[in-house]
Amino acid sequence: MSVKKVFEADQRLIETYLDAVWMEKGLSENTLSSYRRDLTQFAAWLNERGVALIDCRREELQQHLSWRFKEKLKASSTSRMLSCLRGFCRYLIREELIKEDPVLLIESPKKGRSLPKTLTEQDVVDLLEAPELNDPVQFRDRAMLEVLYATGLRVSELVGLQLHEINLNQGVIRVMGKGGKERLVPLGEEAIGWLLQYLRDVRPQLMGEQVGDVLFPSRRAQQMTRQTFWHRIKRHALVAGIEKPISPHVLRHAFATHLLNHGADLRVVQMLLGHSDLSTTQIYTHVAQHRLQSMHQQHHPRG
Repeated sequence: MSVKKVFEADQRLIETYLDAVWMEKGLSENTLSSYRRDLTQFAAWLNERGVALIDCRREELQQHLSWRFKEKLKASSTSRMLSCLRGFCRYLIREELIKEDPVLLIESPKKGRSLPKTLTEQDVVDLLEAPELNDPVQFRDRAMLEVLYATGLRVSELVGLQLHEINLNQGVIRVMGKGGKERLVPLGEEAIGWLLQYLRDVRPQLMGEQVGDVLFPSRRAQQMTRQTFWHRIKRHALVAGIEKPISPHVLRHAFATHLLNHGADLRVVQMLLGHSDLSTTQIYTHVAQHRLQSMHQQHHPRG
C-alpha cells in the first residue's frame, strides 16, 4: 500500500475515533480539533517511516518521543499528545483492532513548573502612577491598583470587594477566597490613604444616584468584571511604557515576590495569598533572587 493510501486509511480511522469519542463524551469542537491535529501529526511521522497508525508499536512511539526531544518540542505538548494517544489506543483495543497498547508503559515527560511572570519595583511604581487622577474612573483604577499591590488579592476577590469588607480603622480587608475560606489581609498606609480619598471624593461620583455596596463600581455603578479590569490595567501599562505582558495576576506575583525580596517569611506570604498549600507559594522563592543572593552573602562564610 502506498504512503498516500496508508495516510488516507489513518485519517479515516482518526475520524471514526473522533466521532465515537464525541458521541460518548460530548467533547467540544476545540478539543476534537486538538485530538485530530495531534493524531494526524503522529500518523504523518509514522507514515514517513513506512508505518501505519494502527501498526504502531512501543518501539516506534519511543523513537517518536526521542525525535520530539531532539526537536526541543515542549514537554506540555508531548504530554498532551500522549494523553490523546492513550484514549485512541484504548478505543482501538475495545474495538479489537489492536491487541497490545503501545502507550501502556510509556510515561509522560515531567513538565517543569513555570515561573510566574512578575514586575520590578520600578515597573510597579510606573504602573501605579499612570492613571490620570482628575478622571474619576482613572482615580478608581489607581485605588484598585494600590489595593491590589498592597494585598496580593486575586482579581476576582478585588472586583468583588464590598464596602462592609474593609475596615480602614484597623487597616484590613476581609476576603472570601477559594473554597469559601476567609482571611484578613492588611492594607498598609499607602493603600489606606488612597482608599480614604477615593471613598470620600470619587466613589460618590461613580455611584451617582445608585445604591450599592460594591467597593469599586463600574461606570454604570455595577460590579466590574475581571475582563474589564484586565483591559484597564493593559491601558495603564501602555501609558507607563511597560512592555512586559501584564495582567492583574502579574501584580499578585509582584506582591509576593517583592515581599520575599524584602525579607518576609514564606508562611506569612502563604497566608496573605490565601494558598492552602505551602508548595504553591514556594515557587516564588525561585523568582525572589534579590533576597536569596543577599542572604547568601550575609550568612555564607565565603559569601
